[in-house]
Amino acid sequence: MNVPLFPLNSVILPGGKIPLQLFEPRYIDMLTRCLKEDRGFVVVLLREGRETSNTALFYDIGTYVRVADFHRLDSGLLGITVQGESKVAVVKCWQQADGLNVGDVECLMQEESVGIPAAYAELTGILRALCRHPVVNDLDMVVDYDDARDVGWRLTELLPLDKHEKQRLLELQDPLERLERLQALLDDME
Repeated sequence: MNVPLFPLNSVILPGGKIPLQLFEPRYIDMLTRCLKEDRGFVVVLLREGRETSNTALFYDIGTYVRVADFHRLDSGLLGITVQGESKVAVVKCWQQADGLNVGDVECLMQEESVGIPAAYAELTGILRALCRHPVVNDLDMVVDYDDARDVGWRLTELLPLDKHEKQRLLELQDPLERLERLQALLDDME
């Protein structure tokens, strides 16, 4: 699948939502094409460089997203909210003449839905508390608090973790391994 790549300083996982502001012509054109062709794009985490740079380096595992909503912001910029659909691997990438990164991507195998082991019950409570925050609540995410995959994905997005740690959590394919790592990170924070 050949898709546009959108390098960010943020990580999004399947089922998650993230608001974005678009102002660069390359991304406004990308959005127009995606909406017209009823397709999404891939959000990849920046490894080096800035979001507005034409020479940014990014990780090769990201999330295929689709536009869930869009509106004009008070600043005059275009605001969109995207929702993650599936994790993908960027197999090959290149940059178009307009500076837009595009690539060939492959969908990664979908993670198994697994219940929450008692050892990680505290993580569910933390996620519930985070989801009550007005900014998170406004994203109107649907969360399955009984699914280790969903709880791990949302905590990865919402906890104040280093972006490279979030990337490592994104790349894990085992929901229980992700919960174990999140629990260890929270224990270290205390």
